[in-house]
Amino acid sequence: MSESDVVATPDDTTTPTVRPPTTRSNPGPLFFVALAIAVVATSTLAVVAVRNHLHSSTSSTLRVSGLPASVSTPLAQLMFLSPVPARPAPTFTLTDQLDRTLSLQRFRGRTVVLEFMDPHCVDICPLVSKEFVDAYHDLGTDAHKVVFMAVNVNPYFESVANMMAFSRSHQLETIPSWHFFTGTTAQLRSVWHHYNVTVEVPSRNADIIHTSIVYFIDPRGHERYIATPSARYTKTHRAFLPGTTLASWGQGIALVAKSLLR
Repeated sequence: MSESDVVATPDDTTTPTVRPPTTRSNPGPLFFVALAIAVVATSTLAVVAVRNHLHSSTSSTLRVSGLPASVSTPLAQLMFLSPVPARPAPTFTLTDQLDRTLSLQRFRGRTVVLEFMDPHCVDICPLVSKEFVDAYHDLGTDAHKVVFMAVNVNPYFESVANMMAFSRSHQLETIPSWHFFTGTTAQLRSVWHHYNVTVEVPSRNADIIHTSIVYFIDPRGHERYIATPSARYTKTHRAFLPGTTLASWGQGIALVAKSLLR
């Protein structure tokens, strides 16, 4: 997917819809079967519950308590932003796109923005990538205090080369603190489990369904907020977001990350 596909609103759009907190690699009929499986999974239900709670307030001025004061109510609603109990984020040790084996604990003292991505995704992952790049620039002088990272959710494409190819394709390598982590299938499944991420991979060439969620981890290593990326879809099932929405997401990510530095 090119950057124009990500940013522009295509001519063949239908009434905009917001997708549940899962994403896929390639559109196809298996998507609808896999989505039903993913939605009934316990971990995904927890995320859907948070998202639905926030969505229910989008038509009002109600504000979820515990959000950073710097994030406006409309922006929080756009991001489906929610606070979570300040508990230690599950640690992991994986290998990034530069073949560096690093642990999450290494980044103590900095805000961590964590997502889960498929290096072959043509759906929400490229949109989140653009939002991450925008957020990095919006951080300004605080950029060096924030780490952006993702954990691979595609067990058929686990190589470091796959992580680097995706990072380059979506300009993520322009973020100095970017890390696209991968590992063995067993290692990845362990991380998915501890972060309540559901992954459905019927076969190598089938649609990949996975929970799309952004975790904000404070400098002490505690989970503080979650956000749920979303997308709109054309009649040909291409995912997109208007440029203004992508820019707002970038600003929101930067504001939440900054709030944890105070």
